[in-house]
Amino acid sequence: MSLDKFVFRVVTRGTDGEIKTKEYVRVDSIEKMHTQVGIDDCSTDLNLRGLPVFSGLIGPIPDGKGFVRYESPEVFETLTKEWTNTKVPRRRRRTAKPDSLTMPAVELTDDVTI
Repeated sequence: MSLDKFVFRVVTRGTDGEIKTKEYVRVDSIEKMHTQVGIDDCSTDLNLRGLPVFSGLIGPIPDGKGFVRYESPEVFETLTKEWTNTKVPRRRRRTAKPDSLTMPAVELTDDVTI
């Protein structure tokens, strides 16, 4: 996938503590603020391979179809902790069958008539 097909999101924390997201259509805009230190060559999402890796940002991270996300280390740590502490509702296990649905016991005998 070419770089033109992505919208790049940079997620940081503002001075007031709020999480701020800026979207860029071109990666050049991010390169003006952060130094590129390499390219991603090991992502499990093959669409992300070849995208730039920037000093001071965690990423690239897939963020939906056509979106790539970069996060400041502090935001990455905070969001990861929130994600791991999120309680997932437990799935209900199947209950035992009511007695009315069980098969009655059958008496087995050795007598066979044909």
